Amino acid sequence: MTDTQLDPGSGPVKVEQLEDGRIWRVVLATPKANILDKEKIELLSALYGRAREERGLRAILIEGEGPHFSFGASVQEHLPGQFEAMLQSFHGLFYRMLDSEVVTLAAVRGQCLGGALEVVSFCHRVFASPDAKLGQPEIVLGVLAPVASVALAARVGQSRAEDLCLSGRSVGAEEALRIGLVDEVADDPGESALGYAREHLVPRSASSLRVAVRAVRQGFAERFRRELAKVERLYTDQLMSTADAKEGLQAFLEKREAEWSDG
Repeated sequence: MTDTQLDPGSGPVKVEQLEDGRIWRVVLATPKANILDKEKIELLSALYGRAREERGLRAILIEGEGPHFSFGASVQEHLPGQFEAMLQSFHGLFYRMLDSEVVTLAAVRGQCLGGALEVVSFCHRVFASPDAKLGQPEIVLGVLAPVASVALAARVGQSRAEDLCLSGRSVGAEEALRIGLVDEVADDPGESALGYAREHLVPRSASSLRVAVRAVRQGFAERFRRELAKVERLYTDQLMSTADAKEGLQAFLEKREAEWSDG
C-alpha cells in the first residue's frame, strides 16, 4: 500500500492516522451500501499487509461511511465464473488480518450483513449503534458464509452461530449484545471504539500487544486456516454445482423470489 492510499480524503477505503499513527481509522467510503467488492477487499488486504510492518501501530478501527456499515460482499461477484476468484481474494483478507497481529475494532451503524458481518465478527472488539442490524443472510440466497461457518462460533458459541448461519435472520443491537456478537452498544460507536483504543491500547507496548494478539488467537488461527480451506472446497465443489445456488443468486439480482428445485 502506498502513502497515497493512506490519504483520508480519497478512494473507496479511507484511512486516517490518529494518535501519531498508533491508531488507523479505516472507513468503507461508498455509502449507503458500502459493498465489499473486489476493489475494497484488495485495498483492505493491502492495508493489513502494510499494518504488519508498522511497528508502532496499536489498533485499527473499521467503520462505514453513512448510515450503514455495509450490506456485505458483491452478489454479482458470487456468480459462476467469478466466485472462485472472489473467495480467494476475500478469504485472503482474513489471513492478512491474522498475519498483521494488530488489534482490530469495529464500529457498526445500521445494516451489517453477510461478508461485512464476517469481517466484523473477526474483530477483537465490536461497538454498535442502537439501530444496528447484523445478519448472515447468505442462506436466503441459496448459498453459505464460509468464514462465518468456521469463525462465528468463536464469538457467539456454536448454537447461536448455527442459528444465524442457517436461518439467515438479522438481529438488533440489543440481541447482538446479549449473545456476544457485539461488545458494547453506544450512540456513537466510532467514538466509543476510539475511546477504548486510547485508554486501553495506545498506552501499551506495540510489540507486546502483537505477541499478545498472537497468543490469544494462536489456537483459533490454526483451526481457522485448516477449516476454512475445507469449507471453501465444500462451497466450490458441492454448493456451486447445485441449481439452487445459482437460482438464489440470480433471483436476488433480478429482484424476484427464488424458485427452488431442491437440487
